[in-house]
Amino acid sequence: MIILALDTCDSRGSVAVLRDDEVLKTIAHEGKTEYSIWLLPAVDEALKASGFGMRDVELFAVAPGPGSFTGVRMGLTTVKAWSEVYGKGIAGVSRLEAMAAAAAGGNGYIAAFFDAHRDQIYAGLFRRQAAGLALVEAEMAAAPADFVGWVAQRTGNERVSWISMEPEKLTTQEAWQVRAVAGESIEASTKVLAPVIGRIGRRRSFERRLTDALQLDAEYVRRPDAEVFWKGKAKSGS
Repeated sequence: MIILALDTCDSRGSVAVLRDDEVLKTIAHEGKTEYSIWLLPAVDEALKASGFGMRDVELFAVAPGPGSFTGVRMGLTTVKAWSEVYGKGIAGVSRLEAMAAAAAGGNGYIAAFFDAHRDQIYAGLFRRQAAGLALVEAEMAAAPADFVGWVAQRTGNERVSWISMEPEKLTTQEAWQVRAVAGESIEASTKVLAPVIGRIGRRRSFERRLTDALQLDAEYVRRPDAEVFWKGKAKSGS
């Protein structure tokens, strides 16, 4: 199976081409080039380097969030168009799930998070199961200390594996010290998640858990900045 995988959730995105679980080519988004300029040439380069064209792709795997409104929208809009044109299925894979799947820790629970700005993190708690990872309740945008407390309430005395692109978002919090004293630490996540998204997407295809262009939805977790700003002005009457 030839898989094209995308992560455009924030500036640390990537694209990858896989043949089954083998990663043939990965290209990371570097710098501040907008995805509207970078994405299509990067995909074309990755496919050519792998010896394939768009018509050879059998599955599109994409992260529908959480992340920036503009980045997520760009990735989803592009994949939806390809799915319609080429008649191929889509696997939507949360960026947080991809991070959790890449965690090296062997504990039953995995907490994944990354910077959401506004003094918040995007975060999710997953439990290992025989069939893969299961999300515990919903992904969230929360204050770092609040997420630590939330995880403690749901995991009790069980140890947790932690993974993040910015471990310091929690390690600088007083609430984290209890976890540190108990021997827990935070693994630094790779910023190049498209290969992981592709592998999870392949597994979903075998499980018949694919979607299409009409059903694929963004998982922003919180409202876009423009909506927050607009509603704030409406309430103030300005």
